[in-house]
Amino acid sequence: MFPEIGQFSLILSLFFALSLALVPLIGYWKSNKLLLEAARPLTFIMSALVLLSFVILSLSFLSDDFSVLYVAQNSNSQLPIWYKFSALWGGHEGSLLLWVLILSGWCSAVALKIKTLPEAVGPVVLSVLGVVSVGFLSFLLFTSSPFARLLPDVPLDGGDLNPLLQDFGLIVHPPVLYMGYVGFSVAFAFAVSALITGNLNASWARWARPWTAASWAFLTLGITLGSWWAYYELGWGGWWFWDPVENASFMPWLAGTALLHSLAVTEKRGVFKSWTVLLAIFTFSLSLLGAFLVRSGVLTSVHSFAADPTRGIFILILLLVLVGGSLLLYAIRAVEVRSTVSFGVTGREAWLLLNNILLTVLTFTVLLGTLYPLVFDALGLGKISVGAPYFNSVFTPIALLLMVFMAVGPLSKWHHTKFSVLFKVCSVAALGATLLAGLVAYFYEFGFIAGLSLAVAFWVVFLSFSDWFEKVSAGTKGIIPRARQLPRNYYGMLLAHLGMVVTLVGIVLVSVNSDESMLRLSPGDKVTIAGYEFRFDQMEQVKGPNYVSSKGQFTAYKAGKAVAVLHPEKRFFSTRQQVMTEAALDAGFTRDLYVSMGERLDDSAWSIRIYVKSFVRWIWLGGLMMMAGGLLAALDKRYRKRAGV
Repeated sequence: MFPEIGQFSLILSLFFALSLALVPLIGYWKSNKLLLEAARPLTFIMSALVLLSFVILSLSFLSDDFSVLYVAQNSNSQLPIWYKFSALWGGHEGSLLLWVLILSGWCSAVALKIKTLPEAVGPVVLSVLGVVSVGFLSFLLFTSSPFARLLPDVPLDGGDLNPLLQDFGLIVHPPVLYMGYVGFSVAFAFAVSALITGNLNASWARWARPWTAASWAFLTLGITLGSWWAYYELGWGGWWFWDPVENASFMPWLAGTALLHSLAVTEKRGVFKSWTVLLAIFTFSLSLLGAFLVRSGVLTSVHSFAADPTRGIFILILLLVLVGGSLLLYAIRAVEVRSTVSFGVTGREAWLLLNNILLTVLTFTVLLGTLYPLVFDALGLGKISVGAPYFNSVFTPIALLLMVFMAVGPLSKWHHTKFSVLFKVCSVAALGATLLAGLVAYFYEFGFIAGLSLAVAFWVVFLSFSDWFEKVSAGTKGIIPRARQLPRNYYGMLLAHLGMVVTLVGIVLVSVNSDESMLRLSPGDKVTIAGYEFRFDQMEQVKGPNYVSSKGQFTAYKAGKAVAVLHPEKRFFSTRQQVMTEAALDAGFTRDLYVSMGERLDDSAWSIRIYVKSFVRWIWLGGLMMMAGGLLAALDKRYRKRAGV
């Protein structure tokens, strides 16, 4: 009974989404205020119906209703309750319902803020979001319904959740990542509504900017959580693998970063209008491309869903319709989008333009490396692999160059900045960064690339604090009052830039100053790695709620003193007949001790991986700082005021 209500609720939500797509748009063309005002209630009703479906599917999982096919495939009566709930997005159908739920949530958030927008703008934005909602609700209902029944042949128990997903990281990672993915639909809707209404001045950039910053912050956090999960769960000791599905989330992040900077220029100076509109379309297109890669079945990845290729065709058509339609509209409005404001080569606009060019190049670099093997295979030319060597060798120098220019932008003024002023500040920062990085590289015997990367990191820090100090020391009010007067948007930018520095330092140090060994060890054996002595104490058998485990115990000593006890495991999940590795970590601010168990070699010996990772936590600390910076920028007080036309 309840699953049928959930299905019917989805059908009704599609009807209201279709109404949301059409009614406000007709109201705009007819200048009918009543039809325009219908946008808000239509949005709220659609969102409530999607939420009802989500709650019903959640209850089906929590009550072990194995008459529902999706529940039977992805849950089990022995599964802990928190994994029963997260199993909802452990497969294709449920994850798509979560996607639609988050999309409807973004729609409702825009509807709540619609009064801060001019009368005709908000309803048109909601109408565009309605079109996007129609596409995904249709995809869900016609190809991926999560409420299909198994009646009358109801199994006694379910097939269990993929053991790889039975982890806290996978409870929080997908919802946060989807918040970022789907959130860019709001920036897309603002861009398309600006093209529809012809309101292509700086106003639309001001309206879209906080939504873009919030989406970027969620996507940053989602990528950070995914990297953290891969590090401790997969047992490989790495934090990024250039997996195609990882790249699928990284590409909209790069494009979204460019969009954030471009929106700032369009809002402040009225330039880059055409570029900003294109970036909004491009960023959301990459989010849709990510959904296509995950659900089309063209990829084999620990992140992807094994799906019917017809689903991939459906979302590819959706991608072509949404992106093709928006680009056609852009072509029609091309003359009106052109900017006429000029700026100097040392103005802030020029530095931000340079940053955007580099970010776009990085995006296409990742896009090429991700899609080229797929196209090559689809054309019957054979199978090729594009992995870390390509991405690291091409991406790294461009990313370092980007960070060099990134630090200069905030120092410069709009329109024009005296070259002598920039040269003086930058030369002092360059000298200090080079000397400090050189000392660190010499003392720790780092190579050239590591030393160069540290120099770039110190350069960004010096210039960032130089810019802040110049702003707070100007005038007669004093440093603290001036610091309080600086807008949240500025502190958000500063925090995000410093977050990139912290992540860069983490990447450099974990790459050049870490130790790892793959060993054959038995209980009682000892080994010394990077100044730590690891003793293999014992093995024991442990029974979990839905698995049995071979659990080891290792004690780590530093200078003869025990500093950590680690318990790596090999878990066997009987329902799925899968063996999973559970690495053991002792986390620290400057180092991680990491032990992972491989295969059993004989009656007592095991294959053991032991890592001592330097500063690896800084990678994710930097991600959290960037996320906080994005949210701080989105919460700037000036975005709460009613927008002007």
